[in-house]
Amino acid sequence: MTYSLFLLPGDGIGPEVMAEAEKVIGLFQAEGAATFALDRGLVGGSAYDAHGVAISDADMAKAQAADAVLLGAVGGPKWDQVPYDQRPESGLLRLRKDMQLYANIRPAICYPALADASSLKREFIEGLDLVIVRELTGGVYFGEPKQIIDLGNGQKRAIDTQVYDTYEIERIGRVAFELARQRGKRVTSSEKRNVMKSGVLWHEVITALHKRDYADVALDHQLADALGMQLVRNPKRFDVIVTDNLFGDMLSDVAAMLTGSIGMLPSASLGDIDPGTGRRKALYEPVHGSAPDIAGQGIANPIAMIGSFAMALRYTFDRGDLADRIEAAISAVLEKGLRTTDIKGGAASSLSTSAMGDAIVTELKR
Repeated sequence: MTYSLFLLPGDGIGPEVMAEAEKVIGLFQAEGAATFALDRGLVGGSAYDAHGVAISDADMAKAQAADAVLLGAVGGPKWDQVPYDQRPESGLLRLRKDMQLYANIRPAICYPALADASSLKREFIEGLDLVIVRELTGGVYFGEPKQIIDLGNGQKRAIDTQVYDTYEIERIGRVAFELARQRGKRVTSSEKRNVMKSGVLWHEVITALHKRDYADVALDHQLADALGMQLVRNPKRFDVIVTDNLFGDMLSDVAAMLTGSIGMLPSASLGDIDPGTGRRKALYEPVHGSAPDIAGQGIANPIAMIGSFAMALRYTFDRGDLADRIEAAISAVLEKGLRTTDIKGGAASSLSTSAMGDAIVTELKR
């Protein structure tokens, strides 16, 4: 079988870390372990520079047709003055919206060798293995009206609207409960029902779904601000966390830093299963962003990008065997004390982006 993979390196460190994921793809191709049909496109600032939009219709069509999309990162100060609707981030939002990628899965795993790289003490972080399931196509990022109104007299009013329908909450809840069934059978649902009507509905729908279809999974509810506190107080108490678009964005970045570096975390954005192919529309990307302050220096950590490809192997291509190999190789490299700058800690030296990719490929060959 040939797997169709559409690569969107994007901006900043995106092309640098994508190149290291391509080394892993190339190794599997050379081994005959898997065959990939690769295509490449532009997204974010690079697309705006070429086409005047954050993603062209042609590249959007290629993303829709691919089995999976692998994306690097978008954005940077170069495009700060670009009109709002054409800013680099709008390309990513369009991919999520048009492909209906409503479920963002962000694992936060602390590799044993990096327990001392976290900002928390080892005893709080060692053995951490949680997943945040973030609703991705609703809420305040997509709700209407969304505008800035000139009120006159030097005053303006900015409006963003938090909107959720029952079906949106229920379908993301199902993703979380199904994932929990494969893990520790514990789900924590998070919102702000004390001050937000959308939170009241979220709590109501998740509670009803649990009672009706997932009583075998333990469920608890936490307000989003309290959950943020618990993530840095006792993160190992969590298994699967499900939350909305805004809170998921913030809480997943907190979880990322628990592992030692945001450069360590991959993510998957999934849609519904296509009845024709039996596969979900899917986009895979590291959570670290474009990091323009270090772009071009060859010091970015490629592990999250390589890990995102591993998630594609696991969730889209049903090649858990190859995903396991990648994750074992990453762990082995870290156990040897090999580090990029962001996770260097007290190490005497650090590897470049390319050298870390090479080290992971070397371990894969073993």
